This record gives sequence, C-alpha cells and structure tokens, in this order.
Amino acid sequence: MFSVLIVDDEEPVLESYEFMLNSFSEGEGGETPFSLAGKARTGYEALRLIHETGPDLVFMDINIPGMDGLTVLEDVYKKYPRMVCILSTAYERFDLAKRAIPLGAFAYLIKPVSKKTFFSTLESALVKLRSLQPRDSEYSEPRLALFRRDILTAMDEQCWSWYREKLALPSDYGFILLLELEQDMEILGNRIAEQLSYKHHCTFDVKLNRGVFLISEELNPVVFWQKTARLLEELLGPLPWHFGLGRCCRGPELHNSYNEAMAELVSKRQGAGVWSSVMEKIAMLRQKIGFVTPEETKSLFVNIWEPLFSGDFYTAKLRMVSFFTLLLDDIYGCWSVPSGKSSDNYSPEPPFDPAEIMDVSDLGAWKRWAELNFDKLVLHARLERQGGYPLPLVKALSFIRENYTRSIQLGDAAQAARVNTAYLSRLFAEHLKINFIDYLTSLRINEAERLLKEKPITVKEAAFASGYQDPNYFSKIFKKIKGILPTEVKSELRIKNEK
Repeated sequence: MFSVLIVDDEEPVLESYEFMLNSFSEGEGGETPFSLAGKARTGYEALRLIHETGPDLVFMDINIPGMDGLTVLEDVYKKYPRMVCILSTAYERFDLAKRAIPLGAFAYLIKPVSKKTFFSTLESALVKLRSLQPRDSEYSEPRLALFRRDILTAMDEQCWSWYREKLALPSDYGFILLLELEQDMEILGNRIAEQLSYKHHCTFDVKLNRGVFLISEELNPVVFWQKTARLLEELLGPLPWHFGLGRCCRGPELHNSYNEAMAELVSKRQGAGVWSSVMEKIAMLRQKIGFVTPEETKSLFVNIWEPLFSGDFYTAKLRMVSFFTLLLDDIYGCWSVPSGKSSDNYSPEPPFDPAEIMDVSDLGAWKRWAELNFDKLVLHARLERQGGYPLPLVKALSFIRENYTRSIQLGDAAQAARVNTAYLSRLFAEHLKINFIDYLTSLRINEAERLLKEKPITVKEAAFASGYQDPNYFSKIFKKIKGILPTEVKSELRIKNEK
C-alpha cells in the first residue's frame, strides 16, 4: 500500500481529496492501494510531514501559506527521488508549470479537480509508483527513530550525521521540549508543532503520550521559552499541562537535553497538586474582587500570597508580577478593551506598574508595597463592578458570573442574594434595564465569542463551555445577538491570522 500526503490550505479541498482517495479502488470491488499519511495546511507543515512520514505520493497545492508548494518540492525532491508529487493550483500558469518540471513534478492539476480527473491521475501515479525500484533499506527506518530510541543514549558522529540528513535538520545543535497533557497528545501536539514551525525548525513525535519537540537551532532555551509560553497558553487554554526543557547540545549529546527536560517535567508534575490549589484560589479572587467585602478580598489575597512566595525570592517576585498584571487587566482593562467601551477612545493608564515588585528587597518591603497597591485595586474594583448597585443585585451578579456555565434560574440567583425572585427581577429592570434571562444569555454569548477568538476550540466546545448543551440552539442564539454565526467568527479569525 502506498502512503499519500495531501497539502492544501482549504479545508473543503482536504476533505474532498481524502474522500476520493478512500473511494479509489483497483477494479470493481477491489481494495484501495493508497492510505492517507497525513494532511498539511502550510508549507512548513508539509515539509515536516514529508520528513516524518516519507510519503510515496504527495498532492501539493502551490499557493499555500508560509512556504509555497514549489519551494517545498525544491527542498525535498533530491532527498526523496522516489516520491511522486502532483501539483495543483486554481489558475493555469505556464510559468509555474515551467518551474515545476525540473523539480520532478509528476502532474499538474487545475482546481477544482473533478472526481474523474482525480481518479485518472491516481491511476497514472499508481503505474509510476510500481515502476520504481524498492526503497533502500535505510528509508524503511522510522523517520523519528531519533526520538523513539537513539535520543535516550549517546550517539556516535556517524549515527548523528545519518539522522541529521534524513530529518533535514538545519543545525548541528538543538534542544528538547517535553510536553505532557491529560488528553490525547497526537492532535494537540501536531497543532503546537505547526505553530512553532513558523519561527523554528521543529520536529515532533509522541513518546508514551508525551509530546517530544526537537528544536534544531543553536538557541538559548530560556529565550525560546519566553516566546513560546504564551503560545502554549493560548493553544491549550484551560487544559492542565506540564513541560520540561533541556539545554542546547550538539546532536550526539541530545540525550542530555532529553534527560534534563524529563527531570524538569517530573519535578513540575510532582508540584502540580500544590499549584492547582493556588490557581483555583487566584481564579476565585479574580471573580470575587469588587463583589465581596474588602476584608474577605484581603483574606483571599493572603491565602494566595504564602504559596506564591515559596521557594527563592526572585522567582516569587516574578510570580507576583504575573498575578498583579492579571488583576490590573481584569479591573482596569489596561491591555484589552472592556465590553461596552470603544477602542478609539479607551486607553486607561494602570495606577501602578507591576514590574515595581522586582525592586522589592525583602518580605517587609513587599508587604508595604502590596498593602498600598492591592487596596487601590480593591477600591477601583468595587466602583467598577458594583456601579452603585444595591447589595442584593451585586450578590446576584456575582453568583451568575461564577455559575453561568450551569443551568441556573432566577430563583437560584435570588437565593444566593437572599431575596425573593420578584424583588430581584425588579432590581434587574430598574438598574440594568434588562431581565435575568437576557442578562444571562448576553453573558454566555459574550464569553463564547471570547473563547472562539482566543482559544483553539470548536463551536461545539465553545457552546458547552458557555453553558449550552445544544450546539444548534447555541448557534441560533449567537446569530441573533451577534449578527453572525459562530463558525463565521472562526473563519474571520483564520483569515486575519493568515494576513
């Protein structure tokens, strides 16, 4: 059976080619001689998958993001002389065809490609593939045996040279990033590797459900991590994850980088129980600040303070800088435009710079700094979040914000506020000019829109995360409030990112 890689940046084309590939058979009732090795949407992803899977046949769109199809083919055609490549494009251009001929392109298709044309091209490619000599024994080796076996021990120079050539690694140096999730690593790992490949030469594999990423360049891993941590937070969202990072080494010594990354990952996993509790407390404070009494807020803050200042003082200060940055953005919207305000005329200045924490010399100085600036946050949060509302309404709003993902009713909010439903309904009408259901719906849809824009999740996942169990009903409500379907939000975001 021959393996096939499909490369195109249009999802409908990928799905169509995959369907036709699976439908193709030799003779009536025969089995297909092809299997799908993978699908790529960018040039960098195509290059990575070619090196990792060594496909026999590649359907390659020329106009793809990052690195066009001809550039990818130019990079690999000498390394994989038995690989058959079929190029496609939406326009018939002689100049592209002329460039493709010296690169060994087998065929050139004009999109849209009909089923008849696709099948006839497959038949011709099959004849070509069967006419080729069997691959050399070295080509039958797994492309990523480096991760599965030899990364665990020191390699000699000859072994490293072989791997560097077969994996098309651009540098003699590199380092290992290990990533561990409580979910299937294959899908998310490939998505992360694709994003990393836009800026780094990243080779990816899964070993014991851990993502193993080889960054092949002579770079300080700390600098790499400073630029990568935010990307992982955006891609993984609320999923629990742990990582380990090894130092940069020459290829034959990459096992040292792997072992260091593994040791760091294990250490972080062992401390995850403590930090899981801390993150829950931080989330609770971010939700309640401004809605509960200053005394309760201060108590929550002190409970967070102690574990954040465990370990060395410098690292503790870094944690506090991140923590105060989150609070400032939550309350003042210093780095994002709060709902209901125009980005044209809204540019608030934070009342202090969290980086001041780094100048604190001891815990006494920290306590004085924290008491002064945390009190500023509490005062502004009460003014911003309560808006002069009666206390029962403030309690009800706090309850709704904490529980909007569940199936809650007006009676639940009234019970939390310790008033009857009729009184709470009147407070909504008088102070918010909206009823309970409309307020809850607006909150859920706004949160869903934020998730769709900021997280790599599907519409179905966004529906569940914002309190809707029926994705179809969710889409209907979303369209009614926002004027567009949630799928259009994802499409607009993809177009914006490509630009």
